[in-house]
Amino acid sequence: MRLIGVLDLCGGHAVHAVAGRREAYRPVATVAGRPVEPGDAAALARIYTERFGLAEIYVADLDAILGRGSQATLVAELAAIGVPLWLDSGAASVEQARAARVLGAARVVVGLETRPSFDVLRRISAALGGDRVAFSLDLREGKPMTAPGAAVPAHESPERLAERAAEAGAGAVIVIDLARVGTRRGPDRALIRRVRRQVPGVTLVSGGGVRGPEDLARLSESGCDAVILATALHDGRFASLATRSCDAAGG
Repeated sequence: MRLIGVLDLCGGHAVHAVAGRREAYRPVATVAGRPVEPGDAAALARIYTERFGLAEIYVADLDAILGRGSQATLVAELAAIGVPLWLDSGAASVEQARAARVLGAARVVVGLETRPSFDVLRRISAALGGDRVAFSLDLREGKPMTAPGAAVPAHESPERLAERAAEAGAGAVIVIDLARVGTRRGPDRALIRRVRRQVPGVTLVSGGGVRGPEDLARLSESGCDAVILATALHDGRFASLATRSCDAAGG
């Protein structure tokens, strides 16, 4: 099971996401129970990679996703840390996806919340290569979150949307329920199992609600390849990862 550390960026800061209520997000102030400079995204990324030993980082540029400009300079700084970076910056065209790659994204995340059609996802996957594209199945309380005016039938199930993303060429599908993010509610393993049955050939990632290491084992059993983590790292539920990383380094 691959663990991917999440950085949600807003106004130049790494913020703590809770239940998708973006207006209430505040700068991250602790990691593994220890205080850090509030909102210092680069420092947080180094903690993820050096203290926790995580080999991948997921960055969500919330300003870009919400159409309030991008944080390209900060994203490029994070990419320069040297581990593969998954970037959701609201890419809704081939040009925007290529711009994300120029910033250093190893995988460009195309979100249901911002993607106008599956034809756009197909064009992005063809231009970049499916192994460089991930589709974010954005949900709220299990219901798909779609962009205004998006060509997505209201009756389609999450698992069918995941299947359509795979058919469009995306090499990874991220199942994330914003209502569960930062809440310790636990992931929706039943949905993960249904999505896995629909898309057996893609990298399947879960996000939102992870309570502790026991959820990782259950998600793996449900067919997940990776999990994106933020709150569970910030509040110390995975402090043992940092301890093992320091021990391995002789620290």
